[in-house]
Amino acid sequence: MYREVTMIEVTEVLRLWRDGVPTKRLAAQLGLDPKTVRRYLEVASAHGVRVDGPPLTDEDLREVLLALHPAGGRPRGEGWAVCAAHRPKIETWLSKGVRLTKIRTLLKRQGVVLAYPMLYRFAVEELHFGRTKTTIPVLDGEPGQEVQVDTGWVGWLSVAERRRSRRRFRAWIFTAVYSRHRFVYPTFDETTARAIEACEAAWAFFGGVFKVLIPDNTKAIVVGADPLAARITPAFLEYAQARNFHIDPARSRHAQDKARVERSVPTVRDDCFGGEELHDLDAARERGRVWCLEEYGLRRHSRTQQIPRTLFEREEQPALLPAPTAAYDLPSWSTPKVARDQLAQVARALYSIPHPHVGHRLTARADSQLVRFYARGVLVKTHPRQPPGGRSIDPQDYPIERSVYALRNVQALQAQADAHGIGVARFAAALLDGPLPWTRMRRVYALLGLVRRFGPTRVNEACTLALTLDMLDVRRLQRMLELGHTAPAPATTGRVIPLARYLRPAHQYALPLAAPPPKKGETE
Repeated sequence: MYREVTMIEVTEVLRLWRDGVPTKRLAAQLGLDPKTVRRYLEVASAHGVRVDGPPLTDEDLREVLLALHPAGGRPRGEGWAVCAAHRPKIETWLSKGVRLTKIRTLLKRQGVVLAYPMLYRFAVEELHFGRTKTTIPVLDGEPGQEVQVDTGWVGWLSVAERRRSRRRFRAWIFTAVYSRHRFVYPTFDETTARAIEACEAAWAFFGGVFKVLIPDNTKAIVVGADPLAARITPAFLEYAQARNFHIDPARSRHAQDKARVERSVPTVRDDCFGGEELHDLDAARERGRVWCLEEYGLRRHSRTQQIPRTLFEREEQPALLPAPTAAYDLPSWSTPKVARDQLAQVARALYSIPHPHVGHRLTARADSQLVRFYARGVLVKTHPRQPPGGRSIDPQDYPIERSVYALRNVQALQAQADAHGIGVARFAAALLDGPLPWTRMRRVYALLGLVRRFGPTRVNEACTLALTLDMLDVRRLQRMLELGHTAPAPATTGRVIPLARYLRPAHQYALPLAAPPPKKGETE
């Protein structure tokens, strides 16, 4: 089955591979076929990616993606379409325990002939045939390995200045699996941005980063729940890559997967915030920090019979990954469409995109400094971040014949005229001289059109003559060229009265006089 290869997926495969994760375990963790993983690694190795090499750059990933991505995609074929048309029947039979060989026979009786490999591949890829449920042992693991996260409504704020006197808030609750040490971070909403914000606060509180984060299936982190291959929100997966921790979401309706934090919401609600009079979110966060350090953290745990804070500081904190030293630049993702003017809008700012992508939807990643645009996972354009209402225009994105006028680039237009000779250059400069020169750029374009039509030599001569006569009219210049009046004006002596602006040459008025007919009796 054809599946689009994304940059994040390839990055995650290469990251886990460079961390020493075996290929089969890597494939199972990411929900990929081992053959697919091996293909990624073979292509990456062919492009110079090594286990002990330098960090990967955008250019390295671009080269790997271009080598992996098939041009134009692959159709499924007629056999797949037949399977899809009979999907309800196949799905019903599989739910009743009918074997695939028997399903093939039943379809054949109805006049539907399918090859068994095609039927098997369809059942595996579309109906999850053959996937057995796995059991995950609930172990405490090694110190500093795992932290479990849960969220829920935990309290109310008394907001006197608002129309509503109370506002409900929730909390992100982190529990270290080994020591049971806990961190509580109140927020108003449950978004990806808040999840990242809570994680950053947790790493600062614990003094380091845990190697594995075990969340529930909140939409802020998990896009598609799956017991074997959960799909992580791209923004959060990118954050995990930046902080170098792995994500292992708990299975739906399997509380044992995050048993260390499962009952934490009512505990935090009743023990931490119950009966407290809090007026803002900062006060709630400070209350949660004090409760974790001085109350819950100093109580002997009933299961471990240890003091969570003491055990954490003695055995678990030294095993954590280094805490971040710089704030994380939280990106935002969007899918803008490139308009006919080659502009794409991100956060109410406009950015130019190369012409081949007009009419297409791109994936945009915007942080505080840069906005990156991707087409099917491949980086196609990078711009500096602009404020709302701003623009970032790269003239290289536009054809030269359009960009000069559209961007009001008078200097570039003058340079084009200069390339055709001194006469054309002086005539163009005279046309553009004065205030608001871009309002006269079309006249210069008309002049360049005369160069293409009559050639630079004749147009230079005509421009020289026109300037001598103080004539700055492109239409009259065209008439001169059509009539063949391109020779420079002859030198004169004495006082010469200049021709009026609209006076035509004498030969256009005078006609040759015919000789009078001879009179009767006269000979010629």
